[in-house]
Amino acid sequence: MKRFIGILLLIFCVIPVHKIMAAGDPNDCQGCKDPSLFSRMPGFHIYSSEVLDFDRYEFPVGSGKSQAVEGRHYTAVYYANDGIKIPSGLQVIRNYTNAARAIGGKTIYEFEDGGAQYVTLKVVKGDTEAWAQVSGANNGMYNLTIVEKQLMKQNVAASAESLAGSIKESGKAAVYGIYFDTGKAEIKPESAPAIAGIVKLLKAEPKLKLYVVGHTDNVGAFDYNIKLSQARAAAVVNDLVNKNAVAATRLTPFGAGPTAPVASNKSEDGRAKNRRVELVAQ
Repeated sequence: MKRFIGILLLIFCVIPVHKIMAAGDPNDCQGCKDPSLFSRMPGFHIYSSEVLDFDRYEFPVGSGKSQAVEGRHYTAVYYANDGIKIPSGLQVIRNYTNAARAIGGKTIYEFEDGGAQYVTLKVVKGDTEAWAQVSGANNGMYNLTIVEKQLMKQNVAASAESLAGSIKESGKAAVYGIYFDTGKAEIKPESAPAIAGIVKLLKAEPKLKLYVVGHTDNVGAFDYNIKLSQARAAAVVNDLVNKNAVAATRLTPFGAGPTAPVASNKSEDGRAKNRRVELVAQ
């Protein structure tokens, strides 16, 4: 259990900021700040903190059980200032637990280990899911780590050559890096490198005709995912035809929804792999 340092949840900006504790302290380490949702117990300062744009953390969710969550990762260690009345570890975690519940969060797991109190929290609001654990002991310090659950941005797009090679070898090629907002079919601007790779492929292979197939994970109703995947496939075709001068006769959109997974939908890693566009040779 020693690896489970204390964590508190940070909610995305879609959740109203609900400050429950005191603001910053002049004793805070240089450049250190509280997360946007909560600040800290009164009379405490930030001894150290770190923010990683994307990382993985194992949250305890039961005796001997944990849940891996990936996303923006914030950690902080808080120390009590001189002269204040030191709160108990239980008092610390109760403050954060009650605040999370006030905005619809729930307690996943609470336990004691080595004299310290721990709680894992989870808040879901709209498309946002945030996990947290906060810990405290009776010694004038507590630890905080925050993970905003999200997918890592795909910065590297497959080249036209690799797409062509995959199609020649297996008749299809998976394309990652085409982005949509949750539940929507409008292509996001950061999808440009992946789209450019498809355009280059089609220019290099002028006789190639493709089914552009949209795939989803299995979260949500089946009929909804089929319609969403069809709309996303059509959006890719429209972009290729209307913005990149590809002949419409070379492309046929199709929505497969969750029917052809390439990984288990039981984990976020697997669901991320299943949310893709595939190019299938006609």
